[in-house]
Parts: sequence; C-alpha cells; structure tokens
Amino acid sequence: MRKKVLVLGGNFGGLTAALAVKHGLDGDVDVTVMSASDRFLFNPSLIWVPFGKRAEADITFPLEPTFDRHGVEFVHAAATSIDPGIKRVVTTAGTYGYDYLVIATGYRNDMDVLPGLEPGNGVHTITTLETAAEAGEGWRAFLDDPGPVVIGATQGAGCFGAAYEFLFNTAYQLKKAGLNKRVPLTYVTAEPFLGHFGIGGLPGGERLLKMFLKKEGIQAVTGTAMEEATPGKLALSDGGRIDFAYAMIIPPFLGQEVVAATPGLADEKGFVAVHDTYQSIVHPDVYAVGVAAAVTVPWTTAIPVGVPKTGFPTEVQARVAADNIAARIRGREQTRHKGFGEIPAVCVMDAGNNGVMILADRMLPPRKAGVLIPGPQAHAAKLAFEKYFLWKSRNGYVRLP
Repeated sequence: MRKKVLVLGGNFGGLTAALAVKHGLDGDVDVTVMSASDRFLFNPSLIWVPFGKRAEADITFPLEPTFDRHGVEFVHAAATSIDPGIKRVVTTAGTYGYDYLVIATGYRNDMDVLPGLEPGNGVHTITTLETAAEAGEGWRAFLDDPGPVVIGATQGAGCFGAAYEFLFNTAYQLKKAGLNKRVPLTYVTAEPFLGHFGIGGLPGGERLLKMFLKKEGIQAVTGTAMEEATPGKLALSDGGRIDFAYAMIIPPFLGQEVVAATPGLADEKGFVAVHDTYQSIVHPDVYAVGVAAAVTVPWTTAIPVGVPKTGFPTEVQARVAADNIAARIRGREQTRHKGFGEIPAVCVMDAGNNGVMILADRMLPPRKAGVLIPGPQAHAAKLAFEKYFLWKSRNGYVRLP
C-alpha cells in the first residue's frame, strides 16, 4: 500500500522536501503539498523591493505547475488544525490523512516585541512581500520629505543578514539620491557586537563591519533592546531615543499559529523540537524543517538574539528529512543526520553595488574555519544566485546544489 506524505508549506523547505521524497522513492509514494500561498517567494530579494529594484513577478512563481510536472499534488489551502495522534490535518479545503508529515510552514512576524512597529508610525519591515511593498511606499514618501533614517533588528530577532543588507542598500540609495551628506543613518541592533549575525560572529567580522559603517557614515547602537516606536521616535530600553523620518526594523520570527496551537507539538514560540534527523522528538512520524524547527544555540547574550534560519540551512534540513522519510518507507534505518549547528554557513550579503560573502564550516561554533570576503563580486554573486535559484526551484531541480 502506497504511503502518504503530507507537506505543509511550499517555499524553500516544503518544495525541497516534497520533491526530494518523490524523487527518492522513484515516484512510488503519494506526496501532497498544502500551502496557504500558491506562489513560491524568493525571500532574500525582499531587500530590493522597497527601492523598486524588484517586483512581485520578479521573485515569485506559481507552485502548482512545478508540482504537477513531478507528480506531486498541490492544494492551495491553509491548515487549521493538526492531530498527530490520528495523523490528520484539517484544512480550509478538507481533512487530509498522512503516514508522514513534514512541517515547513515558515514564519510569522512577532510584531508585539516592539509596540508601534507599523507603517502608520513610519516604521516598516521587509520580511513579507506585503510589508516590503509597504516599506516601498514609505520610502517614496521619505524621498519627498527626507530626514534621519533608522535601520535595525529587535531583541530576539535572528534575521540580521536582511537588516545589514537593507542598511547598506539604504546607504547606497541615499548616495544615489544625493542625500547621504544630510541624512543621518543609524543601525540599532540587539547583537552584542557588529557582525554577530546571530551565529556568534566570524573572525574579523566586527572589524570589517565597523569599516563598512565608517566608510558610509553610519552610526551604530549595539546590544540594546527596543522599547517602543512612535511617529518619528524610537525609544530604547536604556532610556535612549532616536529620531527618524523613516525606519525599517526586523522583528523576531514565530512559528505558524496552527503549529503553536497543537498540544505537545511545539514550544511557546511555535517551533518543533527535532532530532538531527529533523524528526519530531515527540511524534516520530512528524518532521519539521526551516523556521518551524527549534534550534538550540550554544550561548546566551545580555539582550536575546535569535539565529538565522535562512534558505540554505532550510534546504539542507529538508533534504535530510526527505531522505530519512524515504528510508523509513523502504523499511530501512534513518541514516541522514545533520544538526542545525553543523550545517555550513553560506551567505551572500548585498550592499547595493558591493557586498560580503560569508562562509564557515559550521553555522554555529565551535568552528574550524570561517571567513568574510568583501567586494563587488558579492553583489554580482547575489544577482546570479537569485536567477539560478528561481530557475532551479521553478523546474523542481532540488537535487542541484
């Protein structure tokens, strides 16, 4: 009897896991992908949307044709409840059973961490297509009436790469508009030092980031929590206040509500505790990858700092989970193991017409090697990778690197 694999989510983790299971079993499995969105979104390019350098059509594609070509059923619907005990998921399109479930539902913004984080106060974020578009509307209004700019990442945030990229792209855009000499630009972060990135930092990273900020005339406030945003004013927990005419703040991420609401499945943030096979510690037939998977970090900081659950580690996790599900369907032992901290760090940080390539043998310490390579080649590399990854994903070539 053919086994049923149900995948919740169709972006980086969901698309990779679904197609990898299907290919890994030579098609001898029923795979269904359930997603609240019917389009794949290349999230790393959201940093360019507010500046008009990318539109929705440039960084998305419809999911159903991709899955159809590979014999995977796609259902455009949202999961409303999960019952691991009876292996059932209730959705807006009906109830679905499964033998194995992959949770790749991505993130939602924890907007409550900073009261006042809303466009009405001139404070934007760029972590979704909708909010990036709103940030673009705010940016165009800012250009008509410029003033101080604040870019930052709140306490608990983990997506520091996007904050840095937007910071340096903002500096580049200010220079292009002839505003860099009269618009103060400030970076505010929960990181204990510049270049921490939520991964503990890399050798020379702090020095390199300080050099970048000095070159662009950017002021930095590190190791701080944000207390409240009001129109034109960002209040910090240490009593400091920073004026702004435009602000972009990265909040922490939470797991999706349907995951968080399932008793015993996830922690208070909606993240699923998993083994290094990405199998749930509590429910053996449930797997979780990407943002949905809980990660334990080997440090504590005075101000809480999250970890970057980005596209590359999500793909690795999805392949590991898919291989292990395929092995179990064949009646074999799970052989793929890869803890989050053991996944290599591979990131290209764009800076407008410059950038930094971040490479390390492990995502989290202890490491044997780590390097940051600055230069315009990083900007070119990000542009090339965007085109390659969208082509690869649209065609379902998940076995390619």
